[in-house]
Amino acid sequence: MNKNSKIYRLWEMIPGFFAWVVILFPIVGSFIMPKAVAYFVIAFLIYWIYQSFKSAILAVIGYFKIKKFTQINWKKRFFKNKDKNFLPYDKINHVIIIPSYKEPIDIIDMAFGSLAKQTDISLKKLHVILAQESRAGKENNQKTKKYFKQKYKDTFGNLVFTEHPPGLPGETIGKHSNEAWAAKYFKKNYIDKRKDLNFNCTTLTTCDVDTIFNPKYFSALTYFFASTENRYYKFWQSPIFWHHNIDKVPAPIRIVGTMGNIIHIANIQEPDGLFFNYSCYSSSYRQIHLVGYWDLDVIPEDWHIFLQSFFGTGGRSSVDPIFLPTIVDAPSGTNYFNALKNRYNQCLRHAWGATDIAYAIEQARIHKEIPLLTRILRIYKLIKTHLIWSSNWFILTLGTSLPSILNPRFFQTSFGYNLPKIANIILTICLLPLLVLIILDWKLRPRDTKKTFTDWFKNLIQWPLMPIATLTMSVLPGLHSHTRLFFNKRLEYQTTKKS
Repeated sequence: MNKNSKIYRLWEMIPGFFAWVVILFPIVGSFIMPKAVAYFVIAFLIYWIYQSFKSAILAVIGYFKIKKFTQINWKKRFFKNKDKNFLPYDKINHVIIIPSYKEPIDIIDMAFGSLAKQTDISLKKLHVILAQESRAGKENNQKTKKYFKQKYKDTFGNLVFTEHPPGLPGETIGKHSNEAWAAKYFKKNYIDKRKDLNFNCTTLTTCDVDTIFNPKYFSALTYFFASTENRYYKFWQSPIFWHHNIDKVPAPIRIVGTMGNIIHIANIQEPDGLFFNYSCYSSSYRQIHLVGYWDLDVIPEDWHIFLQSFFGTGGRSSVDPIFLPTIVDAPSGTNYFNALKNRYNQCLRHAWGATDIAYAIEQARIHKEIPLLTRILRIYKLIKTHLIWSSNWFILTLGTSLPSILNPRFFQTSFGYNLPKIANIILTICLLPLLVLIILDWKLRPRDTKKTFTDWFKNLIQWPLMPIATLTMSVLPGLHSHTRLFFNKRLEYQTTKKS
């Protein structure tokens, strides 16, 4: 696959091209075909109200699943339901990669501390890799290594420290190349040399340094890995919440975080089964090894490793949810505007995942052993996600009023006069599922005795800022990223500041 070919570049231009077509269509179309624009906007509004209520319903279902999962003793369930198709409990091990680059020790300790608090499982079954970057500096890395080696030296089955060398051929800087280096290192120096580590009975989890795993996550992962028939072609995904510092970040970040938290519960239950793993996820070590680990030149590695696996296994890979929330930090900064900048850059990097569209189209062309409809649906999911990401705000806000404003003659028609009213009714109805999402997020937040009336009040009065927050913290960085890709302005990896 030649990523420099003209046809590959054409595929890369798809998200930016369609985003700008959708954004400009209500403006240009209002002059020459206002009725077509109006029908387009109404169709999108109907789709939006469907998506809003579907997300709210799935989020409610997910909420009760979370309550159920947190009450289960997964080790007891394992032995209660064990049959001949289960993997042996005592042979299952979990390798966790924590990629790091210059993060403060107390931030890295969020992940380590949550691993040390895992329940219903022996911590000796957890093998933790702190994957550092050589470019962070020898002194910095040694200081970090010394701290964690002393604090957790007898806690886990293995505590491994790797240093990813800079400037290797074919690599770009980022989490993807660091975790690939760490995973290959552990396979070569531990799994291949240790009889107590069975490659076929080992999972591989990757996370960020600020990850706080649910205390039952790895006991649940043990159960699902052991009991799932096609375990070697599975990813497991927990809902990820920005709950750790949500009350300390600017209101626009809180708003997109609150909406994203609960929508993520809905997304991992999509009935079409086309959802992807995201940010912090687990898989069989065997699957990641089979597809050659993470691509060394692809920055948004989470959706991409799924696509690598999906096409590399003939379409057998899929994602299953584990309803035990993983808590992370929301993007923050040294001051208010620095925090907003960090969130913008984080979203810019996430939206760069639009590069997966070209990859998926090329892989779909090659892997004809996968049913055509299955390949088409995966590509459709990618394009739909990124198109709505960078254009929905403009349709929902400007698209409903532009035909009447820019074309007074159309406004004098019954359809043109009533279009803004119809749009307002639909958007008002959408406030109901939004209220459901807000309530669910609040109920799922960890009970912290330090929360004050001020925190509650801030979370209440922030919502009039939602249109501005979604535009600046989600839509614009998404559009920025897709436009950069359209013009082939490649993105460099930047870590996100966490508090």
